[in-house]
Amino acid sequence: MEGPREQVTENDIIRIDDLPIRDELKGKSPYGAPQLDVPVQLNTNENPYPLPEPLVARIAERVAEAARGLNRYPDRDAVELRTELAAYLTRTGGHRVGVENVWAANGSNEVLQQLLQTFGGPGRTAIGFEPSYSMHALIARGTGTGWISGPRNDDFTIDVEAAVQAIAENAPDVVFVTSPNNPTGTAVEADTVLALYEAAQAAKPSMVVVDEAYVEFSHRESLLPLLEGRPHLVVSRTMSKAFGAAGLRLGYLAAHPAVVDAVQLVRLPYHLSAVTQATALAALEHTDTLLGYVEQLKAERDRLVTELRAIGYEVTESDANFVQFGRFDGAEGSHEAWRKILDRGVLVRDNGVPGWLRVTAGTPEENDAFLDAVRELMKEQER
Repeated sequence: MEGPREQVTENDIIRIDDLPIRDELKGKSPYGAPQLDVPVQLNTNENPYPLPEPLVARIAERVAEAARGLNRYPDRDAVELRTELAAYLTRTGGHRVGVENVWAANGSNEVLQQLLQTFGGPGRTAIGFEPSYSMHALIARGTGTGWISGPRNDDFTIDVEAAVQAIAENAPDVVFVTSPNNPTGTAVEADTVLALYEAAQAAKPSMVVVDEAYVEFSHRESLLPLLEGRPHLVVSRTMSKAFGAAGLRLGYLAAHPAVVDAVQLVRLPYHLSAVTQATALAALEHTDTLLGYVEQLKAERDRLVTELRAIGYEVTESDANFVQFGRFDGAEGSHEAWRKILDRGVLVRDNGVPGWLRVTAGTPEENDAFLDAVRELMKEQER
């Protein structure tokens, strides 16, 4: 038996770019936010409230029931779960949705990946209006879809005229619209989505995906009613934020039944485990309680906006469970501010928008700690 090697030589060191990976992946970094052990973690837009004990008990019951059949594959089409998701959307979204309109996957990122596998891919392109959710571009790259960065105004709203022109010139196969937008928090008006949809249909036609991961926190209504009569429009959602179930990894979409049929061409067999389906169904039974936490977080979000402005920071209007604030002196200034806030025991997000940082709305106590930290930072900057 060969013994352990005594030393590692230069030839033994293999890096990612030494492997025969695709050219568009070379030199890239995986998506992720710092996971640091600090007293207050407000950097990943998680819901800070643990699931209530009655829901935890109900999850245990449903999972125990599912466990008795784990020797069998789960419901491949997740019909019961999709039915309950459709009922939730119908009740809260202002538009009737049936099971045939809904598809679910492991987090909204898998939903987006399936959409790009279906409607994007090599030789095709997608456009998003940046800064926005960085996973749109990353998933596009991962599926071999070309990425086009579209324009925004100085206040981070979409420049509709420029966006329509970009769609007309590039004729993308997929158009991403994020409302509320991550990382800025800005919501998108229905008229803007309609203008982009019309431009997309004239150019290709192409699919328009409205990413509503944070819509339950918005002052505005969902864009779900825009689905009526628009077969190339998709609305994606997640249970990670409003439902406080980031660890569940359950995302879903609403669209024309033909879109639901199309994404099933690329889904992996039995992609949603029986345990995932059981847990999501239990959470949907407690929708009213969970949405009550959302109302608390909306109030805390608004308090953060008011307090940050009173301290002297600029704040982007937010319809999400987070707030973008600044302005600092470019990318270096925002990273330095991030570090100084971290030194005070509070982790926020340096999200790559030069001069800005993003903070998640936490519990009142967490938000107080954050506000104390940025007050100290402001005083330090004023010296």
